[in-house]
Amino acid sequence: MDMTELMTKKGMSGFKDEQRDTFVNDATELRQMGRIIYARIAQTEIDGDKPWSAKRRAAQVRGRFNRVAKLLEKAAAEVEAIDATYNRRVLELPERRAKALDQKQKRREARALTRQKAQALTQRSLTESAQHLAPDPRIAGQQPPAAAPPVVYNSPHPQAYATSQANTTPLPDFGTVFEETG
Repeated sequence: MDMTELMTKKGMSGFKDEQRDTFVNDATELRQMGRIIYARIAQTEIDGDKPWSAKRRAAQVRGRFNRVAKLLEKAAAEVEAIDATYNRRVLELPERRAKALDQKQKRREARALTRQKAQALTQRSLTESAQHLAPDPRIAGQQPPAAAPPVVYNSPHPQAYATSQANTTPLPDFGTVFEETG
């Protein structure tokens, strides 16, 4: 087979079909041969055989045929796997990479749009806050809203919250504290 033709999708598919069919047909033939040989050996007795000796010998020979048939079936499965792996890892790879790059670009654009929206909302919020803190000079003639009166908490036991005299002494200077401990 031409290797250049094999490296195409059609060529690899044709190779796979041909090899798979060959292996499966050979496995089927080997199983049939094993059954025929089993029947012949099981009916042929050799001098000095004990009961069931011929069938035991026949089963051993048939087992070898079946083992080879099983290996051929595994080989057919591996040929299928070769085709699938070649298609996925070689032929479809550029298309998958281009698709992944396109999706990555779309995510990047969506994040950029989200950042722009967040910046616009932040800017609007800061502008509104600044307008409330520093009123517009064009509206300077208007009175600012009156401040709310301070809240006075009335306690039924004012002595319960009184501070001790020890807490009313001023704190020492920072420098003197470290000079004393040094």
